[in-house]
Amino acid sequence: MEVVQGLMARFGELNWGVEVFFVVTLTLLFRYVAMRSLKVMGRHLEKTKNVWDDALLEAARSPLSWFILIIGLLWAVGISVRDMEPEQFIPRNLGLARQLIFISLIMMFVVRFISLAEARFLEKLSAEESPTDSRMDATTLTALAKLFRMSVVISAGLIVLPTLGIEITALLAFGGVGGIAVGFAAQDLLANFFGGLFIYLDRPFAIGDWIRSPDREIEGTVESIGWRLTLVRTFDKRPLYVPNAIFTKLALENPSRMTNRRIYETIGLRYQDADKVGAVVEGVKQMLLQHDEIDTSQTLIVNLNSYAPSSLDFFVYTFTKTTNWVRFHEIKQDVMLKIIDVVHSHGADFAFPTTTLDGVAGLLPETPSPRPEP
Repeated sequence: MEVVQGLMARFGELNWGVEVFFVVTLTLLFRYVAMRSLKVMGRHLEKTKNVWDDALLEAARSPLSWFILIIGLLWAVGISVRDMEPEQFIPRNLGLARQLIFISLIMMFVVRFISLAEARFLEKLSAEESPTDSRMDATTLTALAKLFRMSVVISAGLIVLPTLGIEITALLAFGGVGGIAVGFAAQDLLANFFGGLFIYLDRPFAIGDWIRSPDREIEGTVESIGWRLTLVRTFDKRPLYVPNAIFTKLALENPSRMTNRRIYETIGLRYQDADKVGAVVEGVKQMLLQHDEIDTSQTLIVNLNSYAPSSLDFFVYTFTKTTNWVRFHEIKQDVMLKIIDVVHSHGADFAFPTTTLDGVAGLLPETPSPRPEP
């Protein structure tokens, strides 16, 4: 009898081991098939122009893999402890673990999907020849992605709390009392958060804009706008991290939104060319009116301006069609070279500082003649 009982016990242990081995093998096999299927689907979806399907497939890859492994592990653990005491404690905790893992993986999937979709849309916007014509720009897209990710995380947290047995009403009551203390302790954090919110709402600048503040030493290109900090890359390529609350207190220029760039130069002619100034001024004005890169719909002025000590000064005030910094200087150089041609074509020349001494020949000391060398 004892021998029979021993054989039955050994058979039970062997049966338990076979079940665990079967579950582990089945889990790994199912994971391999699932990952292989996703890889094959990904090759076909890469050929489409739709960004949603690529992001959806890539976002599902990691959560699905973890889901299969963890569910298989919990299944094997359930088999291992089913004969242990207490009988109700282990199954209840395994069920709770399954719920928490399921909620966490769903949150992970949605957050990854939002991030991947954001990245692919940003690539699509940067590849467009005229992204300003698009209904969605990089700043709006980034703000919406951050808002959606935050909403997903908060929603997952609110779902987890009742699962753990925590009453949301009690938590909200505690938050109402403790929120005052937290608010005083995090004034700067809240100020920066609302500063970032106002940036997204008022849109004084966007990602990629060149901004400049006359009140602070802030000048550069905006690279990212966070909920607390804005990253500005200065022209010497240094990163400048500006708290968002700063932008609610200072004046800000956005040269990236200029409609035109201005050429404003003063040119001096010699007094001996006074009879030619009118013709030169008219010639420069006609040259600007015929220039392909000058916006003639904007203010265009070429007039004699002042009698300077050494020159007759006229000024040129006009605007280019382009706002590109490099292209502007190329156009400005071409305009200034053509002004030189106009001045010389009328027989005039540019003035330079001179001093004329008149009627003082007898007042200057005589310069002794050099002595001849022996």
